[in-house]
Amino acid sequence: MTICATEDATARPAEDAAAPGGPQRAALTIAADGSYAARLARHDDAAGSWFPERWTLSGPEPYAVPLQGTQPEEPDSALLPLADGRVLILRRVADRFAVSLLYPAGPGTGEVLLGAVPAPELTLLPPAPGGKAAYALAPEAHATTLWLLHGGADGPERIARIPGRCTGGVWLDRGGRLLALDRERDGRTKTVVADLERGGETGLLLQITEESNDRLLLADPDSGLLLVRSDAPGHDRLGWGVLGSSRPVRFPECLRPAEGTLTPFAMQPGQMLAPESCAVAFRRDAPNGTWLGVWRPAERQLRQFPAPGGWLAGAGLWTAGGELLLPYATGAEPCGVARAAVPALPVQAAPPVRATPLVEAARPVAAPRPAGPVEAVEPPFPAEPPQPVEPMDPPVLPMWRPDSGADAGGGGGIVLDAGETDNRSTASAQPQTALAEPRHLPAHPRLCRPVPLQQAPLAAR
Repeated sequence: MTICATEDATARPAEDAAAPGGPQRAALTIAADGSYAARLARHDDAAGSWFPERWTLSGPEPYAVPLQGTQPEEPDSALLPLADGRVLILRRVADRFAVSLLYPAGPGTGEVLLGAVPAPELTLLPPAPGGKAAYALAPEAHATTLWLLHGGADGPERIARIPGRCTGGVWLDRGGRLLALDRERDGRTKTVVADLERGGETGLLLQITEESNDRLLLADPDSGLLLVRSDAPGHDRLGWGVLGSSRPVRFPECLRPAEGTLTPFAMQPGQMLAPESCAVAFRRDAPNGTWLGVWRPAERQLRQFPAPGGWLAGAGLWTAGGELLLPYATGAEPCGVARAAVPALPVQAAPPVRATPLVEAARPVAAPRPAGPVEAVEPPFPAEPPQPVEPMDPPVLPMWRPDSGADAGGGGGIVLDAGETDNRSTASAQPQTALAEPRHLPAHPRLCRPVPLQQAPLAAR
């Protein structure tokens, strides 16, 4: 018998609106340490040609630097910002891909050619921890080659050849050693983990049932929280689990919207061994616009807020200080970052307080606070009717708070309704005692043993 540990037993006849697979490529890619970002921008001329643009996010306020070459870029060129300020660009040239590094050089752009990769298809992986290396996948019909494009001894080099067609890509540790990939073999997709220090040795990481398609979307190395997508409940659903845990994967009803799609794009760092209090940020595309969603396992509900005007949807970063950074670009503000402060305290450790209406204005970084009342520049979308909230034991706290350096006149607004008192993300399925469970890492990190869902004990409700 197969048991799916859902957090709401009520079945919905309609299919989930969210499409299967991992998050789509964001309009802006942020470096692993949050110092830089890069995107393909368009000229304002009639041709609307493309050019690379680097954003500097580590200074007092963000600013953009164009990295234009001698000719326009193709719209399918891929960019990856590095922690040293250079931007790796991947260009298709006939039957291969050229790999180069771009950097500002006076009034122009400097370029260093790293080499070429012969492959019919090549996909950049998310920025590796440390921000110095760049990896890519070259999938074929029955195997996938993992390439190290930058950070090796001499140009692009093959790291491993993995049986099956691999997609996705999630880093499981802070050292850039363990890489999770969604591998399709024999008509089924399962998540495997590749150990890059052992020549790409792979092992099964996620298998909810033998017949299900299971994909890993996001992982937080600090808390161990995993966000997955699986059709084990009968159709594709968003669920969560804990790395290395024997507890079953949970499929919260609040992550199954009646309309629109949910796409996760960022997890809150610093929640050491506390998956219940690790927040996850979502982009929600609904008939009435694009919204920002924040969910935490301990809350068992999805908080939704109007997105900043001009948000480069799907791009964002949690800082170590608990701020959620949302890049945006408008005609008046071509390079801006809206900030939302979220305390990094676990829900269980905070004292109960009375819920009060809060207003948070999106604003450029380091802009001064106006003397007048705080108002959002962009009018918020009409408020949605509140979603049913699942019962929970921890107190509900107002987690989104105005920042002392906020400016009401930024490029958009994040406005919290009076009823939205907490932004924490989904809680993990472990009992509370598991939050303090010690984790000892051997010299060679072991590959986490997958636990089939029907064999995993259910947590106490």
